[in-house]
Amino acid sequence: MNRIVYEFNPVERFICGTVGEPGERAFYLQARTGPRITSVGVEKLQANALAQRIAAIIKEVKRADPLLSFPRTIIDNDPLEQPIFEEFKVGVIGISFDPETEIVLVELQSISTDESEDELLTIDSEVGAPDILRVSLTLAQADSFTRRTDSVVGAGRLPCPFCAIPIDSGGHLCPRANGYRR
Repeated sequence: MNRIVYEFNPVERFICGTVGEPGERAFYLQARTGPRITSVGVEKLQANALAQRIAAIIKEVKRADPLLSFPRTIIDNDPLEQPIFEEFKVGVIGISFDPETEIVLVELQSISTDESEDELLTIDSEVGAPDILRVSLTLAQADSFTRRTDSVVGAGRLPCPFCAIPIDSGGHLCPRANGYRR
């Protein structure tokens, strides 16, 4: 079976969003250009790591060229576009920056069904390669993505001030309080 490549170059909207209540949220990355929308499922830690790495790339680009400027856009706080149909769960993530075009390329590859396969991005011509979502972001879009993702990830359950374990709506059994509910 051939790999399905979901390519968004250029992308109009690329966001991280969630469905569900804190503690039970499902995280999605969604790309849209015109009427075409692709949604992929990610883990909270993957979304956070992606945002942090893109922010580091932007910081490095600014350090390399202090005169570089890009318009800082307003954070896209609109919800995920409906219906949300998860194309695949993300396994491997690749990020690159092209200094000539000033484009950040994000590649999100699905989890491989072949357990013997390495956790590397595979080339498109490889037979049976996992599906992939490729999104080309301007620096302004990349910056907007990182700021929104930071706020989405941070909107979860508050940590316990004593043990730092996330507190559910009904409280939690705090190990620092010898199992008493906080």
